[in-house]
Amino acid sequence: MGVERKLDSFRQLLPTAHCHSIIVTDSSPKGSGCSPPWRSRNSAIEYPTYSGGMRIVSLLPSTTEVVFDLGLEDDLLGVTFECNYPPRARVGREIVVGGMDTKHLQPDEIDALVRSRLAAGDELYTLDEAALARCNPDLILSQDLCRVCAVPSGNVDEAVERLGCHAQVLQIDPQTLDEVIDSVLTIADAAGVPERGRSLVESLIARLDAVTNAVALLPGNRPRPTVFVLEWVDPPFLGGHWVPDLVRAAGGEPVLSRSGDKSIPTTWEDIEATDPDHILVAPCGYDLEGATTQARMVLDRMPARATIWAIDADAVVVRPGPRLVDGVEAIAGAIHGSEAGFDLPNTVIRRLR
Repeated sequence: MGVERKLDSFRQLLPTAHCHSIIVTDSSPKGSGCSPPWRSRNSAIEYPTYSGGMRIVSLLPSTTEVVFDLGLEDDLLGVTFECNYPPRARVGREIVVGGMDTKHLQPDEIDALVRSRLAAGDELYTLDEAALARCNPDLILSQDLCRVCAVPSGNVDEAVERLGCHAQVLQIDPQTLDEVIDSVLTIADAAGVPERGRSLVESLIARLDAVTNAVALLPGNRPRPTVFVLEWVDPPFLGGHWVPDLVRAAGGEPVLSRSGDKSIPTTWEDIEATDPDHILVAPCGYDLEGATTQARMVLDRMPARATIWAIDADAVVVRPGPRLVDGVEAIAGAIHGSEAGFDLPNTVIRRLR
C-alpha cells in the first residue's frame, strides 16, 4: 500500500494495534523482571531504586525516541551509546550497548572495517550484560533488521537466557513507513499505554495528510520530481527500506530503490543514468554537518542537472521512528519549496548545489 493513500489502514488499526514486524520472544507478565535464581547468582549487583511502572531497556536509538514520545522516559532505565535524541536520552541511564568509534575514519575506511569484521564473524556492537542485569527489565526493545545498525535480537535472547531474565523482548524490524508507524502502536501496547500510542500515531498521520493535501494543490499536472537518496558515499549506497516511502509521501518519485528493499551498493554510472531532479545525501550515522561534509566530497560525481541536498540522516531519514515524518516534511520543502507552502528547515536539510 502506498503512503500517499493517507494511511487509511492505520485509522483502522488504531483500536487494536498489531505490527507484523514484531516478534515477542517472551510473554512473561508485566513486572516479572528477572527471576530470583538469577539474583542469587549475581548477589554483588546493586539494583537501582525504582518505583515506576514497567522497567524498559531500549537497544535502538529509534525505540528510545518512541519511548520518550510516549511519555515513558521515567520507565526507561537502559539505552545504547548511540541514543542521542532527545539530548537527555543517556543521562542517568545504563549504557547497555557499546560500539566502535569511527569518527576518525573516512567513509571508505568505515565500509572496509565493517565488511572485514562481518566477514570474520565479529560483532559490531557489544551488549553489556552487567548493565542489562542492573536494569532488571520487564521489556527490552531490540531488532534483527541490520547487524550494522544495532545488536541483533539473537544476541539479546542469549544474554537474557544466561541471566535468567524473564523480560519480554520485542524485535522491532519495520521495513516500510507503514510498519514504522505500526511499530509505535505495538510498543505502546507492550508498555501498557495503548491510548498514548493511538494519540501519537494520529498526530503523525495528520501531518502526513497535510503534506499529501498540499502536494495535491500544486498547479498543473506536472510529473513528480525524481529523487535519489544516497545513504553512503564511498562506495555509493542507495536508501532502502522506508526511505522510498519518505520520498513518495513528500510528493516525489524515488529512483533506483523500492519500498521495503534493502539498502544496497550502486554505482555513480547508474545514478547518472537515472538523471534525477534531486539528490539527497543522507549518510547513515551522520548529522547535517557530517552529511554536508560527505556530500562535498563527492559533489563532482553527482549528475550535473540534479539539485543536491545534504540532510540530517540520523534525525529524519535512517532511524525508524516518529521523526521520519519530520523527514517527509523536510523533503517536501526541498523538492517543492514555497510553491506548496512548505518550510525548509535549515536545521535538518541544506542545499549545496
